[in-house]
Amino acid sequence: MPDNPTLASLAADLESGRLTARQLVEQCLAKIADPAGEGQRAFIHVDKEAALEAADAMDRLRKAHAAPSPFAGIPVSIKDLFDIKGQVTRAGSRALEDSAPAEADAPVVARLRAAGFVVIGRTNMTEFAYSGIGINPHYGTPKSAYNRSVGHVPGGSSSGAAVSIADGMAFAALGTDTGGSCRIPAAFNGIVGYKPTQRRIPLDGGVPLSFSLDSYGPLANSVACCATLDTVLASEPVTPLQPRPVKGLRFAVPTTVALDDLDDAVAKTFDSALSALSKAGALIEKIEVPEFLDVGIMNAKGGFAASESYAWHRYLLASKGDIYDPRVATRIMRGEGYLAADYIDLLNARKSFIARTEKRIAPYDALLLPTTANAPPKIADLDDDKAFTAENLRALRNCTLINVLDGCAISLPAHREDDVPVGLMVAAAGGSDRRIFEIAAAMETIIRV
Repeated sequence: MPDNPTLASLAADLESGRLTARQLVEQCLAKIADPAGEGQRAFIHVDKEAALEAADAMDRLRKAHAAPSPFAGIPVSIKDLFDIKGQVTRAGSRALEDSAPAEADAPVVARLRAAGFVVIGRTNMTEFAYSGIGINPHYGTPKSAYNRSVGHVPGGSSSGAAVSIADGMAFAALGTDTGGSCRIPAAFNGIVGYKPTQRRIPLDGGVPLSFSLDSYGPLANSVACCATLDTVLASEPVTPLQPRPVKGLRFAVPTTVALDDLDDAVAKTFDSALSALSKAGALIEKIEVPEFLDVGIMNAKGGFAASESYAWHRYLLASKGDIYDPRVATRIMRGEGYLAADYIDLLNARKSFIARTEKRIAPYDALLLPTTANAPPKIADLDDDKAFTAENLRALRNCTLINVLDGCAISLPAHREDDVPVGLMVAAAGGSDRRIFEIAAAMETIIRV
């Protein structure tokens, strides 16, 4: 089996009998349990017995020609933000440890199970999803797949989700994305992460960060994998993904905000990807998007994340605030002083921002921008709060533009093997999901040449 198998290749192996679901689950469990690996930090809970039982059930169904989908038996990891029946949802925190177990699966988890995916465990995350870095003082911080002997951050908040894919501890992962939490860890670990148009996938059964910006999306080894998972999560028919040739497509590269303060490795890799696309016939235009300046203004007081998370956390903070990661609690508490008038202003500003930005980018097939301004920082360099804050903002900045736009976006690995991991983000206005997948599917074979 290749190091980074796709859902399609695994489905073919399962159908042919070259692999069984039990073998897949056992392989993933062995990698999670490996004391030399990141499994103990990437996962908060591993459902070993249930996963093996589910795998055996899928093998029996496949033998009886009754498998619920071609992907039945493939292990999937679930971010600790989601309800799984009979388990406590901790959201990467110690403050929820005494909560009652969930009475039902979150709809997105139920849809994955209905397709036959095997839930192998709950992945680690930034506490309450409030950071793009991925550090967790409660459960440990899994290292990025890059230069592991040194120890770089995994990206957040879906840190364990990305590491579970990069290390072969699962072949599909369910994450969330409020300001880049699927795309940032995908970029920092050299895999693919997708933020869907929010309205397509139900948000029930998950601990919210910002109900205005939260999206639930997949992380996996390829664009086609993410497209398949996305259709399952949205309860849409799974249809073959046809790459859209890039020749003649019009791409806009925003020069406002998105290209500011890039690490050298990011700038170099991004330029290389643009050059490869241009040689393949893509029409690339650098444009100003002055509307992007509005996002910083909207977030000056904490924006939707601070105001809406404070509404959810205020009583828990009053009783268990001392248990929170101080870096998380501080950001949530920014919402305490948010006035109703401030929030109404924020809603109106976002509505105007979306309308003006969609009009500006309408002539283009997609936007192209670096997923993050920074390459994954070293974990040891972020002990200082000032350094942490600076790198967190640089990680979140570009992705947040698309969340505020209510758009959709995918992060593709753009670096060459063994180089510093860099993500290329392909984005568009909300509702353009299928087009983004088709474009990205063609790009992934071009940009790393």
